[in-house]
Amino acid sequence: MGLSCGIVGLPNVGKSTLFNSLSSAKAEAANYPFCTIEPNVGVVLVPDPRLDALAKVVKPERVLPATINFVDIAGLVRGASKGEGLGNQFLAHIREVDAVMQVVRCFDDPNVVHVENRVDPVADVQTITTELCLKDLDTVQKRIERARKNSKVPGKAGELEKKAIEVCEALAKYLDEGKPARLMQTDDETAQQIIQEMQLLTIKPTFYVANVDEATIGDPSKNKHYQAIKAYADSEGAKVVPICAAIESQIAELDPADRPDFLASVGLTEPGLNILARTAFDLLGLITYFTAGEKEVRAWTIHRGDKAPRAAGVIHTDFEKGFIKAEVIWWEDFIQLGGEARAREKGKLAIEGKEYVVRDGDVMHFRFNV
Repeated sequence: MGLSCGIVGLPNVGKSTLFNSLSSAKAEAANYPFCTIEPNVGVVLVPDPRLDALAKVVKPERVLPATINFVDIAGLVRGASKGEGLGNQFLAHIREVDAVMQVVRCFDDPNVVHVENRVDPVADVQTITTELCLKDLDTVQKRIERARKNSKVPGKAGELEKKAIEVCEALAKYLDEGKPARLMQTDDETAQQIIQEMQLLTIKPTFYVANVDEATIGDPSKNKHYQAIKAYADSEGAKVVPICAAIESQIAELDPADRPDFLASVGLTEPGLNILARTAFDLLGLITYFTAGEKEVRAWTIHRGDKAPRAAGVIHTDFEKGFIKAEVIWWEDFIQLGGEARAREKGKLAIEGKEYVVRDGDVMHFRFNV
């Protein structure tokens, strides 16, 4: 499942440094605007202690964790919605990702240029949000024009276009106030469908990354810039993750055996990048189920609420087409009982059919016939 999270922000806030730490792909990072032009894509492993525990029981030839793609997108500047800077490329690349991670600068350093000559993470977010809203407003207004032309068509088609006018006019007012479409609440399924079909930039799930300095990463509450962006994120029900990109870059270069001591020395229990990967995974509504055999123990990515046949389909489409049943063991039972054989013996292996909703943490084996 190739789902992706775009890393966005103003120039020089630490996006590429963070991206380099997130993945083995090395994006160019330098102290000048628009260092990143074409988006870099990195495949990032999603840390999961359950997978490691399963591997200790099974002792497979290989262990394959879940992954998520992070896309490092060119920095945005004021006026991007009108093509300023690299605005057109930036906005096109955002449209292609499934979720957005906005990186904001939360450190003071006169040696690192800020494109607007100030450190204000909330203003940075508002600049980006305004540009995205303006671009979406243009999309919505075009949809209104089309709906007005088509609303004269008789029957259901015309009625749907009248509904589109109503929905889009309300949405246009919302966007014009600088509010992202994802915060506009509606229980009307038709309205939701109309909004989704426009593929708006501000409809994408979003969280914030506060790039703090080394002095405050151990306790971000002491960082006034972090406090400001945290309050802003809380006001819209979004998550914010504190990260020190400079430290994460150092961690990425260390031998894994040396990382625990280094983390302890800076007041961390795990790399912040682990939290980023899990946050993006959760934001996209993804969960993990496992397969466990001698050749491999593997984490498979599905959407929360997917049923057994759909889960089987991520392994191979034939598994979904010819689905018969799923043998399911809860991951904790699998570990505590020492594997599938004992779980079966103790009655902890369940046989589930097509309507079974897969849980986050199920260990599964599929029976199928094509």
